[in-house]
Amino acid sequence: MVTGRALVTGGTVLACAIAAHTAINLRRLRAPLPSAADVEEPVAVLIPARDEEAHIERTVRSVLAQTGVPRLTVLVLDDGSTDGTASIVARIAQDDDRLRLVSAPNEQPPQGWLGKPWACARLAQDASGTVLVFVDADVSLEPAAIHSVVTTLRDHGFAMVAPYPFQVADTWLERLVQPLVTWSWIATVPLRWAETSTRPSLSAANGQFLVLDAGAYAAVEGHAAVRDEVIEDVALMRAFKRAGLRTATADGSHLASCRMYDGTTAVLDGYAKSLWAAFNGPAGSVAVTALLVTAFVVPAAAALAAPTARTRAIGAIGYAAGAASRAVVARRTGERVLPDSLAHPASVLAFAALTAVSWRRHLAGTNTWKGRPVVIATGVSDGAG
Repeated sequence: MVTGRALVTGGTVLACAIAAHTAINLRRLRAPLPSAADVEEPVAVLIPARDEEAHIERTVRSVLAQTGVPRLTVLVLDDGSTDGTASIVARIAQDDDRLRLVSAPNEQPPQGWLGKPWACARLAQDASGTVLVFVDADVSLEPAAIHSVVTTLRDHGFAMVAPYPFQVADTWLERLVQPLVTWSWIATVPLRWAETSTRPSLSAANGQFLVLDAGAYAAVEGHAAVRDEVIEDVALMRAFKRAGLRTATADGSHLASCRMYDGTTAVLDGYAKSLWAAFNGPAGSVAVTALLVTAFVVPAAAALAAPTARTRAIGAIGYAAGAASRAVVARRTGERVLPDSLAHPASVLAFAALTAVSWRRHLAGTNTWKGRPVVIATGVSDGAG
């Protein structure tokens, strides 16, 4: 039988181990930079968009402002938008022949496809670049972003580079949850091993910004290989690895930014549509959630309320390790360090609650996104952006 002190001690040891691994990873974290020479090969930027009138102009203009990529083309798929997304893109395209609008106003994804993979695959069919860059419609790129990542792709022989953008977080739930997007892979994925290994389990990707070799993308059948995946970005990296191709996960906080979900309701709905699919089933969700709670919530609770001073001291060490892990990642990626890092146990509890909501909605068949139900392998879509 596990005693309270043994549980607190185990959680503290785990939190300290993760903090140590975080520090090691930060020394090895790849941060793409541009080269002195321009990227001379053709680069196609592909932007799936559905009802993105609030963001699409900023995104498109940031892509068109890229430096060091003279052979740049930009395709935007209007995935049945009911707002002004298409008209905004069409207006910008009138003044820049590098930009083309692809419209799909009345089309539904084919049987067995979800919306985001279908939209990306549709764009890739029309692309002519030797490098494909997928950018979500709410991402803003710095001028040297694509030049930097393509340089990393080519100089190091990768087939895919996934630079994580800076995650903008303003409201209370965003501030609790969004930092976990970047912290989680920096803290847990052995980054340099992942770059040389083809183990699919060592995959971390963010579909907000992906840079791929076009030939490698075609060789794995592109998004057709992940057509029914809710978390299609990670699934695509796994497909690359299964094909024996090298990939890299990188710090893109200096290259791109994204406000993934705008407000509490959007955070709830956004994570609810996908967290159920994150850990290979209910058992995986329970195991990962239990691990996080043991490492980062149990020690913090013990530091406050354990019955003995010794157990409180052990818990305080575990809490400090968790907060330190969050703080060093936040400092590196430009996120708020204080007081947000101190709320790491609350962040983990919020994540656990969102996972529970996601599973409840999934089992009830009520998960939706951008007006479309999220249903696997039925042809009913989750939306493009």
